Amino acid sequence: MSFEFILRIIGMLVLGVAGGYWGFDISRFNPADATRTVLVFGLVGALAGLILTPYLTTRPAKALRSLLGRLAAESLFAGLTGLVVGLLIAALLSFPLSLLPNPFGEVLPFIGVLVFAYLGVSLFVMRQGDIMGLLSALSGRNGEGGGASSWTNLNRNILLDTSVIIDGRVADIAKTGFLPGTLLIPRFVLNELQYIADSPDGMRRQRGRRGMEVLAELQKLPNVLVRISDINVDGVREVDDKLIVLGKQLKSPVLTNDYNLNRIAELQGVTVLNINELANAVKSVVLPGESLRINIMQEGKEHSQGVGYMEDGTMVVVENGKEYIGEYMDVNITKVLQTAAGRMIFGRVDEEGGKKSRK
Repeated sequence: MSFEFILRIIGMLVLGVAGGYWGFDISRFNPADATRTVLVFGLVGALAGLILTPYLTTRPAKALRSLLGRLAAESLFAGLTGLVVGLLIAALLSFPLSLLPNPFGEVLPFIGVLVFAYLGVSLFVMRQGDIMGLLSALSGRNGEGGGASSWTNLNRNILLDTSVIIDGRVADIAKTGFLPGTLLIPRFVLNELQYIADSPDGMRRQRGRRGMEVLAELQKLPNVLVRISDINVDGVREVDDKLIVLGKQLKSPVLTNDYNLNRIAELQGVTVLNINELANAVKSVVLPGESLRINIMQEGKEHSQGVGYMEDGTMVVVENGKEYIGEYMDVNITKVLQTAAGRMIFGRVDEEGGKKSRK
């Protein structure tokens, strides 16, 4: 027996009795049909209670709970604060408004309550980012003084996806202070991470546990704010789609290294912070005409090609490098190609230098 069914029964009894009393009052005008009137009104009240009770109790409660579940804690706090401020202003104005001649003295205080409550909630929710940043700065929970900590507090949320947590580089970036704001991890991302950590596949399980360790490391960093939120998106199943919708709702960027999520989010107008793009941006700059000394490690795809790598992992394709595999050679850069997946460098072995080094 469900709770909703019990409420239906209670509502049926309450409204049935209320309908009977109402029918009894009306029957005084026609005493001959008193029994019939009481019975009809009682049955109508009972039927109304049976049908309408869930729509007056459980359904609004579920809708309110769903709404509160979708709201970020900052939005909820800002809305409640705005409501209190609006009601206080309305209370201060209610006395002078009540002194006005009727009907204004009776109506305007009530209208003032509605108007200032609405304005308070709307204004505080719209400016919640500034308000939360100001409160965080004033609280000084990251230490006294300005500097990086205050700057971090005054910025918005950054949504993290599963791939960037598993990747692990986010912890190193956060240590440097280049992630201003609160790192917001929705519960559904944490659930997916836990699912991967419990996978029967050994490799996936290792990656999931690595993500858990990275998350624990982030939470221990003193200059990084990490918050796990129960906020959810109804009607959306995929984790990536939920992150995009949340990014729109919260006006927050999504931190990821997932190429597909990056492109889809950008198409939908959501700001994306891609760690792979950051890594490419901070790689050492190499221009055509310069020379590098690298270890040619393997054959390339084309005839006579060799492949080596710079210290930052950038692939260097050496046109005439096949015969120098296993050796450190001076390579003259001929072309630098930037792709969505990263950067590739093409070059040729300095023949004169190569001959000298072999001698």
